[in-house]
Amino acid sequence: MPAAVALAGLVAALSMGQAGAPAVIVNSGEAKWTRGPGDPPGGESVVLRDDLPNGGLELLVRYPAGHVFAPHWHDSNERILLLEGRLSLVQGGGVKVLEPGGYAYLPAREVQRLSCVSQTRCEFYVAWDGKPASHAASAAR
Repeated sequence: MPAAVALAGLVAALSMGQAGAPAVIVNSGEAKWTRGPGDPPGGESVVLRDDLPNGGLELLVRYPAGHVFAPHWHDSNERILLLEGRLSLVQGGGVKVLEPGGYAYLPAREVQRLSCVSQTRCEFYVAWDGKPASHAASAAR
């Protein structure tokens, strides 16, 4: 599967230079999915790796079809690799839609407007290169 190959390459690239970190091997269908306190109904995630020295975090996440994320921004750069569904991103006044295997790099402090626009759930790999603190943004920002 192209998305699985891309995910493996992205994880390897993000992990470079972190000697001594344990291997992480996870198949989505066998992962232990959990629902976090801030997850919407139908939302769940799997923590893949938590980089304590710099606060980085890698997750697999699932959101139900039609889920709209409130406008927000993060303190760190974010990377998304879509595995299932279709994810809409508003960028520079236009809309881009990720299909399975699609990738997005979202710079720190840039307002994000994301929606799962498929008839099925959206599942994606998401990683932050530092603490992923999320901040609400006004719809106008």
